[in-house]
Amino acid sequence: MTGKLLKPKTFQEITIAMISDYADTKKVKLFQGRKVVPAVYRRAGKRLFDISLALILLPVILPVIAGLWCVTVRDGGRGFFAHKRIGRHGKVFRCWKLRTMVVDAEARLREHLAANPAAAEEWKRDHKLTDDPRITRLGRFLRRTSLDELPQIWNVLRGEMSFVGPRPIVRVELHKYGPHRPVYLSMTPGITGLWQVSGRNDVTYSERVQLDLDYSSKLSLVTDVRLIMMTGLSVVGATGR
Repeated sequence: MTGKLLKPKTFQEITIAMISDYADTKKVKLFQGRKVVPAVYRRAGKRLFDISLALILLPVILPVIAGLWCVTVRDGGRGFFAHKRIGRHGKVFRCWKLRTMVVDAEARLREHLAANPAAAEEWKRDHKLTDDPRITRLGRFLRRTSLDELPQIWNVLRGEMSFVGPRPIVRVELHKYGPHRPVYLSMTPGITGLWQVSGRNDVTYSERVQLDLDYSSKLSLVTDVRLIMMTGLSVVGATGR
């Protein structure tokens, strides 16, 4: 008896199937108040909104990015930094930022965590450090004002990110979402979102997951516009890190 050799499923195929199963078993429905969120915005309107806003902002943002790049490369390192993140349906993409860390950042991190057990625990728990020795003086300013994230407009134009959505994460962080992983994987990561405007420096990871769930349940044009406006206020207040 002969049979067909089954082709191993890719991570992305498994993810899409997992999202579908989650929706079937949990009977997930998206509400805004008591009304079902119009599917047209989630499927097409949100992408159209992203492209339109990106094209409007490009003439203003590009000169700013160019100027900051020139200052960033003065230490001999690269001006831009790209890190692999998990996007919608588990697709891996390169998330772009202006470099805010020293050239030997990875080595500096290993040394710091090895010498500081408390920092190692914080890194394991939150994937960030309150006192990060890798960040340059310019980098602290860029992070505080969120200017380091301006190059992500390229990710938006490519469809890898949205202006508003869950914070893009690395693969090792997926397990922190537990049974809610399909919710994250069903959305396009955003430059800003509920986490960005909800005291992001003081939010625990479990609270961050809940914020992503809340955003998914309230996804609409009105919600996105409101969060973008709130992000502007957060940038003026320099709350980033």
